[in-house]
Amino acid sequence: MYAIVEIAGQQFKVAKDQKVYVHRLQGEEGSKITFDNVLLVEDKGAVTIGAPAIEGAAVTAKILSHLKGDKVIVFKKKRRKGYQKKNGHRQYLSEIQIESIAASGAKKPAKKAAPKKEAAPKAEVKEAVASVDVSAMTVAELKALAKEQGIKGYTSLKKAELIEALTK
Repeated sequence: MYAIVEIAGQQFKVAKDQKVYVHRLQGEEGSKITFDNVLLVEDKGAVTIGAPAIEGAAVTAKILSHLKGDKVIVFKKKRRKGYQKKNGHRQYLSEIQIESIAASGAKKPAKKAAPKKEAAPKAEVKEAVASVDVSAMTVAELKALAKEQGIKGYTSLKKAELIEALTK
């Protein structure tokens, strides 16, 4: 069984008990982390491909150590110009060991759906407008009533124009 998972902006093909060097991860040595951006899972010949990720799939890993990679020499030169620039770089890495690959069953935190507003029928809104003294209302309250009633262009109307449009 193997999986293709995105870790720290890169995609890796991982299997159980495999050690992988990835860009430095947040977390202490010895702590466990879960990657839920699994792009592909292969289990005994059955391949599951996500679009872009597989819902409910997760890869669990343990951080073994934090270290620095090999030095890379960056040498720039422009011939016949006397320009040479030598620079070096060592990447910060984390060594992780894959502990398990779950094709399904990993639960993401459920997002709560926002309660939908039920639009009041226009007749009820007109009755509410008739029972309220609209001349004493603020412009913001008048615009809210105009929005409920479905008056087009209510945002650019002035207070007198809003009162006239609501009392029609």
